[in-house]
Amino acid sequence: MESTHSVLSFSSGKGGVGKTNIVANTAIALSRLGRRPLILDADLGLANIDVLLGLAPKYNIKHVLSGEKTIKDVIVKGPEDILILPASSGVPELLDLTESQKRLLLDEMETISEEIDTLLIDTAAGISDNVLYFNIASQYRMVVVTPEPTSITDAYALIKVLYTRHRIEDFCVLVNWAADEREAKKVYGQLAMVADRFLGSLSLDFIGYIPRDKNLQKAVLQQRPVIDIYPTSSASAAFKFLAERIIKLGSENRTDGNIKFFWRDFLSVH
Repeated sequence: MESTHSVLSFSSGKGGVGKTNIVANTAIALSRLGRRPLILDADLGLANIDVLLGLAPKYNIKHVLSGEKTIKDVIVKGPEDILILPASSGVPELLDLTESQKRLLLDEMETISEEIDTLLIDTAAGISDNVLYFNIASQYRMVVVTPEPTSITDAYALIKVLYTRHRIEDFCVLVNWAADEREAKKVYGQLAMVADRFLGSLSLDFIGYIPRDKNLQKAVLQQRPVIDIYPTSSASAAFKFLAERIIKLGSENRTDGNIKFFWRDFLSVH
């Protein structure tokens, strides 16, 4: 059976909600289920996926956009052979791609589109143009939120901007650092209630939650994925469940693009 292709953005509105950690562990869980994921560190200018995983990439997306390296030269393998396209820390000019850089990036992504089937985009925090564009072009938009009131408020702000400015109506809500399922669904309910009251016809789907697990913090300090070093932890079980849900989403064959079309859409909306 032909593998479906999926493009998912992970955004939060607020920093510090554990988004990058979620992306890394979910990619490994997907790989274990037979998928071929690529993580795009889309926090162009403040990269951190490589730090989280204890990697030291020699090259990054800056070298692709300058024409110095191909994308295959730049992509690195992370734990369990997941693929990562590193961003470049402290290079603000990457936030606004030129037309020639857009064409170059599109051509380069075409060269690897057959080697991956799931693109996980770790966006920057906030509601910058880059964050909005990555969300607009994605098939599935994962909004990561924690029980903190400020996190809920900022997640709503992100959803509001995408809906009011760009008519994006479909979102998946992922609650991180929840005490249990009850708290996670309470957080989701608060976000959904506000969105329904002020925005109306939105689709906010609760896709799951990652429990409050001390092993997550231990793993971060060791620069290792929790699913790798604490495979029997509650967080690891949650990442496996999330990966299964993502695969199920992909099997629905959404018509708004795949990995190849994602890049066309992303580069055309600037």
